[in-house]
Amino acid sequence: MGARKRLMAERIKEEKKSLAFAKLNKCPIPARKMRLVADLIRGEEVAKSLIILKHNPKDASGYLETLLLSAVANWQTKNDGQEPDNLFIKEITVGPGPTLKRIKPAPQGRAHRIRKRSNHVTILVDTL
Repeated sequence: MGARKRLMAERIKEEKKSLAFAKLNKCPIPARKMRLVADLIRGEEVAKSLIILKHNPKDASGYLETLLLSAVANWQTKNDGQEPDNLFIKEITVGPGPTLKRIKPAPQGRAHRIRKRSNHVTILVDTL
């Protein structure tokens, strides 16, 4: 590896040291409903967003709360068990996941298709 490439790799590694992420795949809630809750906490501090998620009545908030706690735990592991004093959510992305297709009986011998949608969520946590 050349000197310039090695220096660039070391710089990128140092930048990523303060970042920690957590992923949730195949969550059984449609991505559209998950985005409503994710938009509430995007860019907020971790302590404030945990309070928002705890008092939000939507089902998606429970999944996001456990995912956020996992991201904070990943950050602590990466930084030798330091206490997270000023963490914030740098990025949160919600994308569509696989769709389960089911058939529901309809009148006169017909059938209607039911789509059970899911999503993938990624949270990036960083220090201020």
